Amino acid sequence: MTRSTTTRSRPSIDGLLGRVTMYRLVTIVLAVVAAVYVVFTATGVIEGLSTVGNLVALAVLLVASVGSNRLLGLVWRLKPHDESAVITALLLFFLFAPLPEAAGGDGAGVGAANLAWLAAAAVLANASKYLLAWRGRHVLNPAAAGALLVVVAQWAVGRESSINALWQTAATEALAPFVAVGALLVLWRTRRLDVGLVFAVVAFALVLTGLTAGFGTPLSQAWQTALYSYPILFMAGFMVSEPLTLPPRRGQQLVVAAVMAVLLAFPTFASVLEVTPPTWGPLSMTPELAIVLGNLVAFAFARRTGVVLESAGARRLAGDTWEVAFRPRRRVRFEPGQYLELHLPHAGADRRGVRRVFSISSPPQSDDLRIAIRVPEPASSFKRALVDLDAGQRVRATGVHGDFVWPRDASRRSGRPLLLVAGGIGVTPFLSQLRSGEARDVVLVYGVPDGDAVPYRDELVATGVRVVLVSPTSPGDLPEGWVHVAAPFVTGEAIDEAVPDAASRTAYVSGPPAMVAGVRSALRSRCAGVRTDYFSGY
Repeated sequence: MTRSTTTRSRPSIDGLLGRVTMYRLVTIVLAVVAAVYVVFTATGVIEGLSTVGNLVALAVLLVASVGSNRLLGLVWRLKPHDESAVITALLLFFLFAPLPEAAGGDGAGVGAANLAWLAAAAVLANASKYLLAWRGRHVLNPAAAGALLVVVAQWAVGRESSINALWQTAATEALAPFVAVGALLVLWRTRRLDVGLVFAVVAFALVLTGLTAGFGTPLSQAWQTALYSYPILFMAGFMVSEPLTLPPRRGQQLVVAAVMAVLLAFPTFASVLEVTPPTWGPLSMTPELAIVLGNLVAFAFARRTGVVLESAGARRLAGDTWEVAFRPRRRVRFEPGQYLELHLPHAGADRRGVRRVFSISSPPQSDDLRIAIRVPEPASSFKRALVDLDAGQRVRATGVHGDFVWPRDASRRSGRPLLLVAGGIGVTPFLSQLRSGEARDVVLVYGVPDGDAVPYRDELVATGVRVVLVSPTSPGDLPEGWVHVAAPFVTGEAIDEAVPDAASRTAYVSGPPAMVAGVRSALRSRCAGVRTDYFSGY
């Protein structure tokens, strides 16, 4: 069975964004917005600011952030992540620019003292990654922590704060469209649109209420003030969604986003409640404090644990698909269907970076922790380094995340039969679920390019799951109970043919972005519900 269509050949937004790592995407977006800001100050679109002063401030932040991160990495005997330090510097630029002396219209310099404290903010931000960490993973958003700590440091030495995070650049009307598009790209890439939306809606609604009901601002003016004078869009896209400080489950993430929104809006909304916002020494309820307090709530939800793994070897599964095994130094707690992010510094790292996300293929009761990867030619430096790990070599994972899990309560609606649809190594989360020992009525539709080279064939046979194998070529030896559908890839029609009771099943779809998007669309009218997972950019 074939399908004559060109929809698969059109690059999707997931495919386009997946060509770069998450860190690279954030770096590019922030750099573009910063460049637009500099152009606007130079051309007078944003008036009264020193373009040269802002460029000097940005240069100081970049040097101080990357330099301190490398030095701290040497002290802690960890390979520093330069791109993370660059992102921290760019975020601090949007928090602090323009510096006080750069705000005058005479083009005066930003001042050596201000630059020194700005550099201190970058150093403190990077230090927080190492000092304020729990089992190898930082607790606080580094940029927000640096912005708070530099204010405390100035207060501690008896100096009235010469720099504060005023968020003026992050909340500028002229930049709002660029910030909004950049935030949307980041939230789309991280699959956290709902997290950003909850934060933005709650914060905007509370600020708008505070301005109109508390301060008597006309609605026609209040909505513009809320949108352009508060860093709601910037925080939603680049601060609230920061992955390493969010709790692992989506419901928890939404709660944290709402908490941060309430804290951000509280100084304005307090007028409605007729209360005075509290202060603590030099600190008040600023946006960066809202982020930090939200980080602490996230930490309370689940004490995120950095994971230390030791390589236990790699084996070829089929074609260019490999399985990599690790032995955790302590047992890793996870639910079948979740994923981990590996951090693998290596020589000659290419533009794809040193961190990637992988679904776990082994069940929770296994002593080993296993993942699967495709290693095409030419392979990325990360994949080559991963496959070539020496036995016993240590690798760090930043933690376990994800909501692509089966419902827990099998006695009610969650007990509905399941349809699992996998494309290529999108089968990995399903393998973990099928081997976890939970009894379910399950059908797996598994799309592969070659019917005679099926990754995890024997392991799937051992689970006893009913498998519908979709491939262009017929396999020479089809396991007993399996059904083959001749098709170049999984389609709704192929599922109709092989799974006549699909309407009674809840579908779980995992695979490359284009495949997931196509199958999700096809199954919405064919199944009782659809949940998706996807991998890209690794």
